[in-house]
Amino acid sequence: MKVLLISPNTLVVPYPVYPIGLDYVAGSLSEKHQVKMADLNILNHDELETLLKSFSPDIIGLSIRNIDNTEACNPLFFISEHKKLVGWIRARCSAPIVGGGAGFTILPHEIFDALELDYGIIGEGERFEELLNAIENRQTLSDIPGLITTTNISNTTPASPWTGTVQRRAIQSNLSQFYLDHGGMLNLQTKRGCSFRCIYCPYPHIEGRKHRLVDPDDVASMALKLQDNGAKYIFITDSAFNSDIIHSLKVAEAFKNHGLSIPWGGFFAPVKLPADYFKTMKECGLKHVEFGTESLSRRMLENYKKPFSPENIISAHEHAVEAGLHAAHYFLLGGPGETVETVDETLDAIEHLKKTVLFFFTGIRIYPHTGLYKTALQEGKITEETSLLEPMYYESDAISHNMIEKQVLNRCGKRINWIVGSGGNDAAATISKMHKRGYAGPLWEYLIR
Repeated sequence: MKVLLISPNTLVVPYPVYPIGLDYVAGSLSEKHQVKMADLNILNHDELETLLKSFSPDIIGLSIRNIDNTEACNPLFFISEHKKLVGWIRARCSAPIVGGGAGFTILPHEIFDALELDYGIIGEGERFEELLNAIENRQTLSDIPGLITTTNISNTTPASPWTGTVQRRAIQSNLSQFYLDHGGMLNLQTKRGCSFRCIYCPYPHIEGRKHRLVDPDDVASMALKLQDNGAKYIFITDSAFNSDIIHSLKVAEAFKNHGLSIPWGGFFAPVKLPADYFKTMKECGLKHVEFGTESLSRRMLENYKKPFSPENIISAHEHAVEAGLHAAHYFLLGGPGETVETVDETLDAIEHLKKTVLFFFTGIRIYPHTGLYKTALQEGKITEETSLLEPMYYESDAISHNMIEKQVLNRCGKRINWIVGSGGNDAAATISKMHKRGYAGPLWEYLIR
């Protein structure tokens, strides 16, 4: 079959992100299929129309990575734009359209209905091959795990975690050039699944709660391919790179042993770590540490079910900075139990974090299949009939989003290393200018104070 895979994501704040999920789907398809990939960060609609006419696909896969930008103070909703795109495609092509991706898996039926799709795959997209084969051989589609169709809408959960071959297809294609020209960053994944129990996070629902580790030598080989393809920086897309500490050390050492020479970064949990952990990471090329800290209030960390304490956070930060790494912290304020006092507790403790950048997000997006969803139900903030397709944010009874934002801004003063949200369009424009001048990577280290 002729398969066209489309990445509709055009969000470039704070910087454009390579569509790695679509790459994995393409890599999972057998050679008997003709596969083309279309990234709307690269193609405009006229170019996409030309591709639809010249390629004439038999089926189209639409990768829905994000539903929205998860910023309560600067909300962006992407599904309405995706709906326009689906309508535009249908006016020019009769191929059935399949939805999938991380965002789709969170709210599959709502998105399926909103976009009026023909098929939907809940969970990892490597099962796309099963759908193609069933269509080709006129087999029963209801036997495919995690598949939604217009006649089979009972599926509500992802299929079992994918255990087949995981590989990428488009590393050496022109698909990556846009990202090489806009920051030089490409990405890779070292494992799937998340063992943490954070109340707000949909990752365990999307990927499963058990780690599926990629062999460190295979990760390093992929990193070298990205480097050979022109990458100047690698970002690891794991929800938390060090959620398996031993595996993260083995991956870092494999980078060093295989001769990776470009810097890399990722998200880290500020859990209790070996004393020389970040020293080893630095020696293996790590440059940026992005801590998913969320709060420095002991009570709020417990409410969020985080696997670390304020003391762990400060210790991890100090070890990272002492090792010569750039460290940033992301805070998620406004969850269950948040008060003026717990926000102050966080802001007071932040003063102990030296040489860093701080990103503050107020309000937590409510997703199904999470502890926060259950809490919101119990507190009557939502009902089982409430649609969560358009962003809905949990708000503490004791303090509003606006109050939290004012509290942070009042404490921030004129400090440029305190940033509310992702920085917005002004920050994105600044980063874009720096990328055009040859700077690579996320670049937030230039705000460190």
